[in-house]
Amino acid sequence: MTEWDVKKLRILRTLRDRGTVTATAGALLMTPSAVSQQLTNLAGQLGVPLLEAQGRRVRLTDAAHLVLRHAEAVFAELERADAALAGYLRGEAGEVRVGAFSTAVPALVVPAVRLLRAEDRPAPDVRVREAEAAQAYELLTSGDVDLALSLAAHAPTERDPRFTLLPLLADPLDVALPADHRLARAPALRLADLAGEPWIFGGSGPWSQITTAACEAAGFVPEQAHSAAGWTAILSLVEAGMGIALIPRMASRERREGVVLRVLEADRPRRHVVAAVRQGAEGGPAVARVLEALVRAARSFG
Repeated sequence: MTEWDVKKLRILRTLRDRGTVTATAGALLMTPSAVSQQLTNLAGQLGVPLLEAQGRRVRLTDAAHLVLRHAEAVFAELERADAALAGYLRGEAGEVRVGAFSTAVPALVVPAVRLLRAEDRPAPDVRVREAEAAQAYELLTSGDVDLALSLAAHAPTERDPRFTLLPLLADPLDVALPADHRLARAPALRLADLAGEPWIFGGSGPWSQITTAACEAAGFVPEQAHSAAGWTAILSLVEAGMGIALIPRMASRERREGVVLRVLEADRPRRHVVAAVRQGAEGGPAVARVLEALVRAARSFG
């Protein structure tokens, strides 16, 4: 029977995810030569070639992908074992490191922590790391966080064996208009009514995609007048009368006197927020409690 080396399998998986030996070495705090040596040894143990040259880089062989498909089940079981052991050693009040994008921290993470602290038993020690939604799966893969909040637009497919995803919230998108805008108090405002307006959204990334997708669903392509990513900057530009913007309800707590937020009842644009953990880790008592509290916080927000 083949002898499997979990450490070397993790190196192979990291190479698949990172793409280069150098990036793999950096992620695992190893030297590139050590990475190459470990993978050569693994290929010898398994009796199949795992890498092949592709110019100045290497690519995984079909055999390597086959090995990793089966190895993902092993990694998931090890996560479950870690979770079970943590539950045995520390009970339900273990430490849970949560990565969350900026608007999710006050809207979901803080309310979830308050719910946990209100219970009649010790609460998990939740450690928060603010990070861009796009970083969620990189942080999970590297082991830097135990649970991450991201947008569904960033999520891998349901068939990805590395992660377990839990839908949390369909966050409504409201339109921010200058207070003196001609449509600031128009009845039954629709996105299509704003087709000719100058729009404010990021030059790239998920918010650009979400804004353009919502407008295209309403029948037009938005003209980008200004590029901004932070909600403070976006609302300042709107307040100054320099354009309009879609604002997620989770970010609308930052009210400004010179800005009117209108609900788009006819269009009902949304962005979807999900929680993600490494597959198998959802069974850990502390992680399970934090997930359940996030679900309750999302329900209250909705």
